[in-house]
Amino acid sequence: MAERNSAGKVIAISAGGVVALGIAAAVGAAVVASLMARRVITPPRKRDYDIRILGYTRTTITLSSTPDTRTPGRYGLWFSRDTGHLRVGEIIAEVGETVTRELLAVDSGDLTSAANGRFSGWFYLSPRELGFDVEDVVVDAPVGPSPAWLVPAAKGTDDWVIQVHGRGVTRAETIRAVPVFRAAGYTSLLVSYRNDSVAPDSADRRYALGGMEWLDVEAAIDLAVARGAKNIVLMGWSMGGATSLQTVLQSKHRALFRGLVLESAVVEWRSVLDYQGGLQNVPWLSRRGAVELLGSSWGGPFTGQAQPIDLDSLDLVRRADELTLPTLLMHSSNDGYVPIDSGRELAALRPDLVTFEEFSVARHAKLWNYDPERFDRVISEWLRGLRKPTARTARSSRPAATASE
Repeated sequence: MAERNSAGKVIAISAGGVVALGIAAAVGAAVVASLMARRVITPPRKRDYDIRILGYTRTTITLSSTPDTRTPGRYGLWFSRDTGHLRVGEIIAEVGETVTRELLAVDSGDLTSAANGRFSGWFYLSPRELGFDVEDVVVDAPVGPSPAWLVPAAKGTDDWVIQVHGRGVTRAETIRAVPVFRAAGYTSLLVSYRNDSVAPDSADRRYALGGMEWLDVEAAIDLAVARGAKNIVLMGWSMGGATSLQTVLQSKHRALFRGLVLESAVVEWRSVLDYQGGLQNVPWLSRRGAVELLGSSWGGPFTGQAQPIDLDSLDLVRRADELTLPTLLMHSSNDGYVPIDSGRELAALRPDLVTFEEFSVARHAKLWNYDPERFDRVISEWLRGLRKPTARTARSSRPAATASE
């Protein structure tokens, strides 16, 4: 085999050289696949501070222009390596590559020395900021004592909502949903789970993408039942959606579940992993290899996981016929992290149970931040529907769909 060099001379390439190049390419793809797979399931210890803090006044702050900083709404912004936190409001001006927003509050940290930050959907850091009574409780989870916040309903009730946060964040993510559930008469339990920096780590210190985290949620439900819960709604955010779906499929408390709310949720992982790999310019072959590593018994030495992840069991599009609960699925077409397509597909497969509320503009797990009035209204109306047995019966009358329909 031969090819010409830049000078036009013919260079001979032996068959062995071709094989060597092929092996090198395969090894390179395998290394990239291993790095991607490990990153997916390893809790982040370092954050991407992708926003420059360019200046501020008592009431405004000027930031570099990014998809997050250009999105209307109210948000949190972490700075100084997460030792500082502030809250921003609506956009005041966009000039060139800068965005000036309302500066609503500086909760902690020294803003004078801050140069970079990262946007967050967390607008509240503690449910006590809402002015409600809050009880700090500890869940006896399989990984060990796991802190949770319990926000009692205004009046005695046996209606509870269990809030399950997403990947790389903590229970504070879910505070935004407390007011709408409390207004509907629900007690809220905001839980932590393995490897989230609040609950204890698992032995391998790796996410199971919902496949094991649901056991910690199950322990939280045990606590709720012991405290009087008889009607339970689960709400899962992002990876917390995958975790909540596993909970409703496997929990011993299934008879107590009344509904499921999913916010920017992962309902199956393969498309999410492929999408995320594409954003990071990971070649297709390496993206495919990362999925294989996560699901293989031999992948542990490369990823650090104690056991393989069964991505088929986490795929609620394939398992759509097993869904039995009224489900509110809220997602944005501009999510930027978890593609909306699988949620749309699940809703199309199970229109008898799934209410699909599609947002636009809003970023991942920031639906409340972008449009809190709509967020609260949609959940409130859906909860009212749960209290009407005839409506629930009508929604459940369709024969179970299958993922092949």
